[in-house]
Amino acid sequence: MIRYCLLLLILLASVLSAKAEVQGSGKITGAWIAPPKGPIAGALVYAFNAESGPPPTPERYWRVPDGMAVTDNNGKFSLDLPDGTYYLGTLKKPKGNQPGPPADGDLYFFSRDAKGAPKKYVVTGGSSLSAGTFRKAEPFKTPAIKITDGITAITGTVKGDDGVPVAGVMVLAYLNEEMTGRPLFVSFRTGKDGRYLLQVDQAGTYYLKIRSSYGGGRPHSGDILGKYGGETPIPVQVGNNIITKGIDITVERFEDMRPEEPPL
Repeated sequence: MIRYCLLLLILLASVLSAKAEVQGSGKITGAWIAPPKGPIAGALVYAFNAESGPPPTPERYWRVPDGMAVTDNNGKFSLDLPDGTYYLGTLKKPKGNQPGPPADGDLYFFSRDAKGAPKKYVVTGGSSLSAGTFRKAEPFKTPAIKITDGITAITGTVKGDDGVPVAGVMVLAYLNEEMTGRPLFVSFRTGKDGRYLLQVDQAGTYYLKIRSSYGGGRPHSGDILGKYGGETPIPVQVGNNIITKGIDITVERFEDMRPEEPPL
């Protein structure tokens, strides 16, 4: 799991470095030290670019981060990011360190300003910005959502080609039919019944992909994959304050048929 997280961090870093060559870069440093736990080591620090989508609002929807780092043994972190304005959040899972939306019981913190709005951090060429020390860490609780809440969302069931519900996967929402680049929104992981609720910020047209993890690039053997519509993606039209129901997705398990590399 640690190796997987490191590979994902390297992938994100390479993407961010490519962008930085065009528009300049800087960094955000800080620490997560929350009494009485003290330094929170091995936690994920998420950075969300303000220009990539709406401000993160965990109570309504979960955005896919644009950058990520891991805290050290002293709870400190350093994020290398292209120029821009960012929002920050942190997440610590009881076991493992797999990137993804928070689950019940995960320690969680989201940086907010004095008015309770997502706090903005501005990165400009070559600068190093200190976010200070985050002093809170609360167990995350998945919001109780009812169909009468007037939320904007998509719901359905994820199943294998044998019709059996698939648990533990995420539904990713893209704005482009090719479903390339970074998705904008992601659902919480499916439960044993395979059902998902993918919340978005507003009406629009979305394309859906299933993955076991955030990671882009070539999947690994055993990963769960799928698209709504299969080989020919079907767009999902979503209205404001409406839950679009019955968007069921069939998935399959990826098997890497490439020959194994000889041991070093």
